[in-house]
Amino acid sequence: MAATPKNTETATLDIEGMTCASCASAVEKSLSRAPGVHSALVNFATEKATVQYLPGQASPATLKEAVVQAGFGVAERAPDTGAADRQAEIDRQKAVAYGKLKRRFWVAVGLAAVIMLLSMLMLWPALMARVSMAWLNYGLLLLTLPVLLYSGREFYTSAWNGFKHRSANMDTLIAVGTGAAFLYSLAATVAPGFFTRHGLLPEVYYDTTATIIALILLGKVLELRAKTQTSAAIRALMGLQARMARVVRPGGQEVDVPIGQVQLNDVVVVRPGEKVATDGVITAGRSAVDEAMLTGESLPVEKKEGDSVFGATLNKTGSFRFRVTKVGADTMLAQIVKLVEDAQGSRAPIQRLADKVSAVFVPTVVVIAILTFVLWFDLAPVATRLPLALVNFVAVLIIACPCALGLATPTAIMVSTGKGAEHGVLIRNAEALEKAYKVNTVLLDKTGTITRGEPAVTDFVPFGGQPAAPLLQLVAALERQSEHPLAEAVVRYAEAQGAAPLVALDFRAIEGQGAAATVNGQAVLIGNRGLLKDEGIAFPEALAAQAEELLNQARTVLYVAVAGQAAGLIGVADTVRDTSGAAIRRLQALGIEVVMMTGDNPQTAAKVAEQVGITRYFAEVLPADKAGKVRELQAEGRTVAMVGDGINDAPALAQADIGLAMGGGTDVAMEAAGITLMRSDLNGVVTAIELSRQTIRTIKQNLFFAFIYNALGIPIAAGLLYPVFGWLLSPMLAAGAMALSSVSVLTNSLRLRAFNNH
Repeated sequence: MAATPKNTETATLDIEGMTCASCASAVEKSLSRAPGVHSALVNFATEKATVQYLPGQASPATLKEAVVQAGFGVAERAPDTGAADRQAEIDRQKAVAYGKLKRRFWVAVGLAAVIMLLSMLMLWPALMARVSMAWLNYGLLLLTLPVLLYSGREFYTSAWNGFKHRSANMDTLIAVGTGAAFLYSLAATVAPGFFTRHGLLPEVYYDTTATIIALILLGKVLELRAKTQTSAAIRALMGLQARMARVVRPGGQEVDVPIGQVQLNDVVVVRPGEKVATDGVITAGRSAVDEAMLTGESLPVEKKEGDSVFGATLNKTGSFRFRVTKVGADTMLAQIVKLVEDAQGSRAPIQRLADKVSAVFVPTVVVIAILTFVLWFDLAPVATRLPLALVNFVAVLIIACPCALGLATPTAIMVSTGKGAEHGVLIRNAEALEKAYKVNTVLLDKTGTITRGEPAVTDFVPFGGQPAAPLLQLVAALERQSEHPLAEAVVRYAEAQGAAPLVALDFRAIEGQGAAATVNGQAVLIGNRGLLKDEGIAFPEALAAQAEELLNQARTVLYVAVAGQAAGLIGVADTVRDTSGAAIRRLQALGIEVVMMTGDNPQTAAKVAEQVGITRYFAEVLPADKAGKVRELQAEGRTVAMVGDGINDAPALAQADIGLAMGGGTDVAMEAAGITLMRSDLNGVVTAIELSRQTIRTIKQNLFFAFIYNALGIPIAAGLLYPVFGWLLSPMLAAGAMALSSVSVLTNSLRLRAFNNH
């Protein structure tokens, strides 16, 4: 596939009038042929076209013209006033369309029922002796006309537009089939003598015409209802957005304003129980915020001054103020919605087969239907040859509609990407979802992925009978003056232990060794062993043995001295996340080999690998060599998923068959990955792979149903199995089966909504 030029722009068009995969194919071809268009992708399920074009050579107006030339329309997009308002407008438009469709359906059902009842009168000779056949036929004609001209109008206008643009679609099959049955019936009504003179029966098929249209409309009603359910996840996300925000104006006045009026750098007040209006950074106060809608994590997250908050999350306990850093389309919620929408509109490689079949399907079916008509007209008895040829001709056209084929893949993608977002797994496109299905090896970067990615105190060892609490107070007072990551870990540990704050004087950082200060009149040193040696502080053997033991456990050891005497040790390490071990075992239970990669020495790597149950690992891997390790695994014939969170992981994420970026990581890593995990938790990897496997299984089931339905349905409708299935040669049964096939595919896709991350 050719690389996308850097100066292209992307346009999203809402396509009107598509009724099947063949329609989507026709629109896509027309857009692709337009000058300046680099690529075009039309999604039948979402009724959207995504077009990449060169601004100097194409424009939204020329793209719209290309769609019109294909015989379809483009809906005007309302101004973007926010995710919730945009979705409300979309829902309103869909509700109007759904209402119109239902009215057309009920008119067709009511009239078809009367037509069917009157048609049955022909089976009662005693009654027909009193009723003129001609008048009954004219009555059926008058009842059928509203079904054609109102309920079924769009089938015929769509087929005519396709004919004008030299294309065929599902409506072509319906229009030709029902039109042929109606015209035959019309001729039999107004000129019955012509038929009898040529030894033919002047039968009418008004009931067939009306009932087929009613059944197809029933399928469309159920289909539209089900398609609405497939995008429920996006509607739920958009509905979470706050409507109002309490903004602090100059002078300290607090004013409630609509969310659309909030601007960058505004200060917003959030009280307990309120939604956070938009993204920002806390400037005052603290609270616990429920971020489940972003991360899938059920436990509230503690927030304090300097922490980031995100729009649509729910404030639980305290109140706080935050400064707005992002609004509108730049917010985390808007980015998630866009990512899910893009993924739902993308095309999986598995869909290519269905697309190729759909592109040639309708013309092929028309040819088969014509051959069916010719053979039956030639082989059937003279008196019944025209009716039988017509019935089989119509049945072939109706039963072959490729709706199910066009819905098989996109509906499953729509449901699964939305479900992934609910679980904090953001899937960039359908291709990433399909690739995750094939993964048999997961390569985990250690730091920030298996581990927390920040140092934490694991051991605090006072020496020589020193009480732990006073020593910890002295150490914490010194470390509060330092900006070193290890110092921050010591301070966090001291605060967690409730150590009272003390004041450190004469602080000095000793480069490459540690730091020193005076606390409570005592000289305090903390650093490596070389610092104590340079300061002439004796190092007892017992303390050296304890230090060696910590080193063997892959700890970084800090040595503490007070008033010129060795006072204790502090063990620091990047600790394993609580959930990593269980998640790795779940991956292994799925038949996936888990491999670890780290820049640490082999001793540290072995300890961490043993702790989480990994048997294969790469140690002392430089950042520049990470992508090489991915290639090494791929050279073994493995399909590799790379999981990382840092900038130096980006090349490896891009090299892997599928990259998964931890949500707590960098934007660069997320951009290089196909899947983003909103939680810094390896269980998200399990969720992504399980969801992928279930989705691809569903797509394969859908494609099987669609293909087998047409493979069996067309021969039966053509009459090839007449001795066995002669009773199935009814166009009405064909219409019902066609509608049922689409609904069954949609229903199968909707089963993905029950997906649960155990």
